[in-house]
Amino acid sequence: MSQTANLDTDDRIEASLTNWIDRFDGLKSLPDDTRNRLARGSRVRRFPEGAVLFEPGQEADRLLLLLSGTVRVQQSSDQGREVFLYRVNAGESCVLTTACMLAFEDYATTGIAETPVLAAEIPRGTFDALVAESRVFREFVFRAYARRITDLFTLIDDIVFQRLDVRLAGRLVELADADGVVHATHQVLGTELGTAREVISRLLSDFQKRGLVKQARGAVCLLDRDALDRLARGGER
Repeated sequence: MSQTANLDTDDRIEASLTNWIDRFDGLKSLPDDTRNRLARGSRVRRFPEGAVLFEPGQEADRLLLLLSGTVRVQQSSDQGREVFLYRVNAGESCVLTTACMLAFEDYATTGIAETPVLAAEIPRGTFDALVAESRVFREFVFRAYARRITDLFTLIDDIVFQRLDVRLAGRLVELADADGVVHATHQVLGTELGTAREVISRLLSDFQKRGLVKQARGAVCLLDRDALDRLARGGER
């Protein structure tokens, strides 16, 4: 089992981000006394790329609000296959972390920093007190929770009802950088879509024959982003 990242707070970063609360729309309207309690009861931390922020069996004892970077949340099946669930981006929190904290349950998923991450960490004591006493903070937590639950239902709908080539096209467009390159192996893309590497390889070979992509070692170059986008939207097969 990977060792969960346990890094010290960077005081310089924390000092430079004393106004991190204002980065989240739902927290801007906190009364001054509640804002001060939140600021005093939390801290800003950074995690390097690849750090495991949480993993199955770990106690959910803090809520992380991302200030920068990306966290990938995934789950392992009984057969050992990794299944991608969703990403947490800057300005967001993790719905499964919120669920575990509200239910006092341990994590059943893994959160991995895909990039260097900067996050505000709200420990259990501060979280519980503000959820119980502050209407504004409580609404912020449950509004973010509701949005993410909707995203998870969309993911389930995609897996059950949408063709895999359509999902792959959408994920390629989503992951491509400014140059139209997706830096990911077939195995990684398989994890993203909850399928086997061999299936991804077959679909990418078909995309390449159709002139949509060009494959390279550890990367996929998009040759016709517009066509892939139309496919992702169900416009063509």
